[in-house]
Amino acid sequence: MPTLSPLWRNGALALGLLLPGAALAQAPAPAAAPPAAPVAAPAAQSPDTVVAKVNGAPITAGDLVVAADDPALSLPGVDEAQKKGLLVDYMVDLKIGAQAAEKAKIGENPDFARKLAYFRDKLLLDEYLEREAKKAVTPQAERALYDETVKAMKPEEEVHARHILVDNEAEAKKIAARLKGGEDFAKVAAETSKDPGSKAEGGDLGWFTKERMVAPFADAAFKLEAGKISDPVKTQFGWHVIKVEEKRTKPVPSFDEMKEQVEAYLTRKTQQDIITKLRESAKIEKTAAAPAAPAAAPKADEKKN
Repeated sequence: MPTLSPLWRNGALALGLLLPGAALAQAPAPAAAPPAAPVAAPAAQSPDTVVAKVNGAPITAGDLVVAADDPALSLPGVDEAQKKGLLVDYMVDLKIGAQAAEKAKIGENPDFARKLAYFRDKLLLDEYLEREAKKAVTPQAERALYDETVKAMKPEEEVHARHILVDNEAEAKKIAARLKGGEDFAKVAAETSKDPGSKAEGGDLGWFTKERMVAPFADAAFKLEAGKISDPVKTQFGWHVIKVEEKRTKPVPSFDEMKEQVEAYLTRKTQQDIITKLRESAKIEKTAAAPAAPAAAPKADEKKN
């Protein structure tokens, strides 16, 4: 499917100009009106239903479905009725252009034939991989992968902490003394911290694992008991005073939280396995004219030898 050409920006193919934001900017605000009576949803169309003709050549409802799947024609925020109207206009222009190209014998060009063969193969492969992945990515397979992944997870400690960041040790010591004397951490952080990301939140950093923080800060935070205030800690960002609010073992994400990742992983793995098996069973011959593949990087154990 061709992308939208700059040459078509003034015609029906300029779908991007008809997004809701642009349309609202150009159209006057409608007058208030009473709620309309409910309208029955239109009956589903057969893919063979003809929605338009161009010089006698039909454009069907099925053609619109194919066009709607083209990422280049994505129309987020446009209602379905308007989207279908825009797609009909797009398909009309596409058909007109294709008919003109046929008359110009573009299809007889050897380069065009190669492109056509390439995109046919690509579409066939994409459809095949999508169909086979749907067979393999079942609810049972998703649950099994989730259970296996969760079982292999090692418990991780997390800390919920606050901090105040200042430029020098002397200032950090004064702040630590104030906090250990009983002053409210959030209030002092709002007054003194140089960290723009957490200052407005009273220095709150939320929950984090040890590897997410720079070493001096993480070491100090994970050694502190809950409710305690640290002595000044130096990092490359400056001097910190830390308060640990809570500690816990990081909770395991639920199946629902992981479902999209599990499905994406299973889909990729299934498709990769299919290609690998097809290559193993195929007779592949490369001639001397084929470019050499780049050499694979040596593995860690091979580098040592």
